[in-house]
Amino acid sequence: MIDLLRQFVVETGKPLDIILVGAMALPFYHVKLRFTQDLDAEIKQGDIEELYSYLKAKGLESDLSENISGWSIISMPSGYRERSRVVYKDQLLTIRVLSPEDYIIMKLRRGTAQDIEDAIEVAIAQKVKKEDLEVLFEKVLKESIKDTALFNFRRIYQVFTEELGRKVYNQNRPMP
Repeated sequence: MIDLLRQFVVETGKPLDIILVGAMALPFYHVKLRFTQDLDAEIKQGDIEELYSYLKAKGLESDLSENISGWSIISMPSGYRERSRVVYKDQLLTIRVLSPEDYIIMKLRRGTAQDIEDAIEVAIAQKVKKEDLEVLFEKVLKESIKDTALFNFRRIYQVFTEELGRKVYNQNRPMP
């Protein structure tokens, strides 16, 4: 992926600064990359349409936005951009990933079985503390508009914490 994005910035001569938010970010959290055929990212700097067309021409689907918080009724916690960390940087290309806690919230906003599994894997690999995640979860509830989607988000978060607890317990590790 880095090579493809480097190729894009070299060919266009334009800078690109992105935050990876999907499965392609997993290796940066020390989680094995699972099969995925798309790139999910927030574009901090760069031409979304040009990048989308470029990736499409290379056979890669993408979901790109200037504001990933808008992908759901459930808001991303304020400050997620500032908490993102750079995982690759050269003259034209900057690739970032969300903090582990923000990535977990991102995944739980959608809440599929695969999203919950990704969130669990990141929580374990990054030793995310339950207390830190709880603070962020409560922040999201306060910052999101009141909607029935919040009920589902609470349920998904509960499933996540229960599954995480079982997985950690079964691996005989103390829960973070």
